[in-house]
Amino acid sequence: MKPWQIDAPSKLAYFASLVAEDAGFALLEAAICVAQDDNPALDPQAVLGEIDRLAAKLKARLPADAAPLRRLRALNQYFFVELGFAGNLNNFYDRRNSHIHEVLATRRGIPITLALVYIELAGQLGLKAQGVSFPGHFLIKLRMPQGEVVIDPFNGRSLSREALDERLQPYRARHGLEGDFETPLGLFLQGAPPRDILARLLHNLKEIHRSQEDWPRLLAVQQRLVLLLPQAAEEQRDRGLTWAELGRPAEAADDLAAYLAARPDAEDAAALRERLAELRRDGAPRLH
Repeated sequence: MKPWQIDAPSKLAYFASLVAEDAGFALLEAAICVAQDDNPALDPQAVLGEIDRLAAKLKARLPADAAPLRRLRALNQYFFVELGFAGNLNNFYDRRNSHIHEVLATRRGIPITLALVYIELAGQLGLKAQGVSFPGHFLIKLRMPQGEVVIDPFNGRSLSREALDERLQPYRARHGLEGDFETPLGLFLQGAPPRDILARLLHNLKEIHRSQEDWPRLLAVQQRLVLLLPQAAEEQRDRGLTWAELGRPAEAADDLAAYLAARPDAEDAAALRERLAELRRDGAPRLH
């Protein structure tokens, strides 16, 4: 079955229901569903159940009144040492690193997927954990009675402010955020909204598929991004260009027309109007 054919309305509609509203946004379940583009028979509830079982095993070892710091130490030992979760150094750009069920099976992933599993386990232990869209590397932040703790989900290290500043320096240099324009570190450590986290995961896959010119898989990701970010006309544009690569001029024209209606003064508007005219010619019925 071709990837652009697996977007059965029921699966995409279900994904749409999970991400429709910011209140009650089902981040982990929606992230699991992304893998259905490759594995249409995947059962998200079974994957959630597996994570619940991991959490229950750890909870059973801790007394109900365990202090937050004890819970955090137990979680780090369990997640990074006993279960062996870590970054996939050998094959970082493998699309399967973005599939939660694959991360659970292999114990390898990228920072954002490792963080999603960790944050769920932390929440079930009663810890307050959030994802942080730090430039270039997704992080985990926990609010503890002693203060905030920032963890690198790739290796389990707790990061000091000095280490975070050092990691941030290349980004500041590239964007002119040094000296009088230096942005405080705290602004880069804000908890990321669930919608932004899921968008980052999908954008990772988008770049992988686009670099490999894997148009069917790219289309599947674009379908989800259009649902997730309905105000981002650029995602509809990119879906249209992907439809074009797949030889579907009518669908491509619809998306590009919608983009141009929303962004008539965009820098790429003139070029895309020419492309739209070509697509409409290609999609026009032929006389015999």
